Amino acid sequence: MKRDTKLAAVTFGELLLRLDPFGMDRLTQAETFRARYTGAEANVAVSLAGFGVHAYAVSKVPAHEIGQACINYLRRFGVDTGFIVRGGERLGVLYVETGFSQRPAKVLYDRSHSSIRDLQPCELDWEQILAGKHWFHFSGTAPALGDNVTAVLEEALDTGKRLGVTTSCDCNYRSKLWEPADAGRVLSRLFSRVDVCIGGVEDAEKLFGVRVPRNVRRREGAAAEYAAQRLRELFGFAWVGMTLRGGASASVNDYSGLVCCAEGCFASRPYQIQIVDRIGAGDAFTAGMVFQILSGAEPARVVEFAAAAACLKHTIPGDFNLVSADEVEELLRGGEAARVRR
Repeated sequence: MKRDTKLAAVTFGELLLRLDPFGMDRLTQAETFRARYTGAEANVAVSLAGFGVHAYAVSKVPAHEIGQACINYLRRFGVDTGFIVRGGERLGVLYVETGFSQRPAKVLYDRSHSSIRDLQPCELDWEQILAGKHWFHFSGTAPALGDNVTAVLEEALDTGKRLGVTTSCDCNYRSKLWEPADAGRVLSRLFSRVDVCIGGVEDAEKLFGVRVPRNVRRREGAAAEYAAQRLRELFGFAWVGMTLRGGASASVNDYSGLVCCAEGCFASRPYQIQIVDRIGAGDAFTAGMVFQILSGAEPARVVEFAAAAACLKHTIPGDFNLVSADEVEELLRGGEAARVRR
């Protein structure tokens, strides 16, 4: 099949209903909740759509009004939902309590028996889904949902490799979904088909046995560089991306990015961010990497764009990074955030 001239990317993973207390209320105080829809991979798809990529979200949602509301929500932000299948019991839910100052943010999951946990390989035609596409992305929360979902992923990755599609995975380890040993074993098997990995030093250590020397840890950013290089050596990734976060409170963080590839390791400029909502920032970084790699950018450009995109995400309520590529470029040029655009 002839490729579309427009960049096209496919994401696969669980879709969820996100419920937030209003303002800075704690979950125990909440009498009403704001409803949005999300999912790590869907967050990437929305960002890519905002950058002008034809972005697809592939998943399974229930065949009732909540499932349809989720699909409608993704469509609002330009995501192609044509390959989402319907069925199963329910949409998973996450509750998000916004952190402030010395009180950290908190996330609670209610995602047992969700529709995607029943997904079987026969329900998705990956030949059709990936034909003519340029990129396929998933995160570690997908195979955590069960062996059947892992089998779906393996079929997708094998098909993608046969069709010449670049593949990426964000480790996205969640201790509430599976144990480190299980995550490391399953992801290691999948990584033989993955070109680009996004993770953190803790992922490298907990899941894949990377040991960062004590003397390396003393140098700022050196631990991430060491871990990223080791992951490249272990799995043969073309690219590894990591983010570095610090700060004394939940409201203000120091943030930067790092990518390692055949040309070496490249760090972004640092940002000090006043946080509105940090959920989804890692997905924004991933989307920035994907977009720039697809565009043929040099490594230094890849990491600067990805970090700037993630920086902007922190200023937006909800999981989606609702910014354009031009807005990211404005920040990279030292944009005048203190002035009102008129």
